[in-house]
Amino acid sequence: MGTVFVSAILIVIIGFILRSMYKDKKAGKSLQCGGDCKNCGRHCG
Repeated sequence: MGTVFVSAILIVIIGFILRSMYKDKKAGKSLQCGGDCKNCGRHCG
């Protein structure tokens, strides 16, 4: 039972981290291009 509880907490934490990273990238706050490929020197994939 403890393993299931800890796993659920880890999944929730990882979900929040991924959501935060996604929102930052959409807002242009990431270390990469941020979705503005015309100004990034063609480093966007």
